[in-house]
Amino acid sequence: MFKNIQRGTSIAFLLLACCAFIAAQQPSPTPTQPTQQAQQQTPQPQQQTAAQQQTPAPQQAQQQPAQQQPTLQQPAQPQPVLPGQPGQESPLDVTTIKGIGAREVNQIFTVTDKKGKFITGLRQQDFGLLDDGKRPERVIRFTQQTNLPLRVGIMLDTSSSIRQRFEFEQQAAVEFLLQVLHRQDMAFVEGFDVQIDLEQGFSNNVDLLNQGIHKLRPGGGTALFDALYTTCRDQMLMQGSGYRKAIIMVTDGDDNYSHALMTDAIKMCQRAETMVYGISTNVSPTKDKGDDILKAISEATGGRAFYPTRIEEVANGFRSIEEELRSQYSLEYVPSDFKADGSFRTIYLQALDPRYKVRARKGYFAPRQ
Repeated sequence: MFKNIQRGTSIAFLLLACCAFIAAQQPSPTPTQPTQQAQQQTPQPQQQTAAQQQTPAPQQAQQQPAQQQPTLQQPAQPQPVLPGQPGQESPLDVTTIKGIGAREVNQIFTVTDKKGKFITGLRQQDFGLLDDGKRPERVIRFTQQTNLPLRVGIMLDTSSSIRQRFEFEQQAAVEFLLQVLHRQDMAFVEGFDVQIDLEQGFSNNVDLLNQGIHKLRPGGGTALFDALYTTCRDQMLMQGSGYRKAIIMVTDGDDNYSHALMTDAIKMCQRAETMVYGISTNVSPTKDKGDDILKAISEATGGRAFYPTRIEEVANGFRSIEEELRSQYSLEYVPSDFKADGSFRTIYLQALDPRYKVRARKGYFAPRQ
């Protein structure tokens, strides 16, 4: 009997152990339901938060430029007002930032008073800047009387129309190079009529440049636009960035032989980031179409046109250009909200002192990725 009781107890114990093992292997319905509910409920507050954030986003986007983006101005001073709409800018007033993803903009500019006298010694906080209607993300560098190396081209009109004035042009060009070229600067010399005559490529040797100038001989028609287009493409564009690039073009401005349009020539100068200074050899009392052409090209590229009243005063134009090149400012900055989409971005740069006028390019095309 005792053995039967002991056997029954063992069987009962085994049954209880099996039941406990089976129960342990089955998932409990009680904790499972809250877990699934928690998983379903977790995204709901996140979706609501995203929806709440989307609602005021346009207002935040409008407020951020004024609150966070730096400016060249002192905080207490008024912001510059952007004239016109970016879409109304002429393609003649633009240049291009080169390189995939390039963001830095290097703005070379000149400041004059109402009488045209160059103003130097101004500080960063004396200017207001808007890029595409917004303050720059940050200013990398501001330099007075920039010492960036100079790459300058002398283009002398050698067509038949300027034969009697050519000697004065040559002499004035040589004097200019003697004064303006420093150790790191380089220049080239060419003549143009119906074709280009590059007598001396980029060099720092003034003797070689002098010889090149005096090798030029006048004769033929005038293909001014073709010459300017080709020169900027073959000479200036190949120099890349990091230089002050300028062309001094001595001509009467008349073009009777070009295949390219004036706008073609201007756009190539802008792509090459080259300022064009025009010195007119038209000494008549009234300006003609050629003078208007020189003005249009110079202003579109950030340069300036000069109109001597006597041919002997051509040298004065060269001296004024020399003074300007020594009086330029350099501003390097990173634009805000920059997109490498090939779009046009306006540049509006002004001196806060209304007595001063800033002469600079009007904008640029962002690169395309």
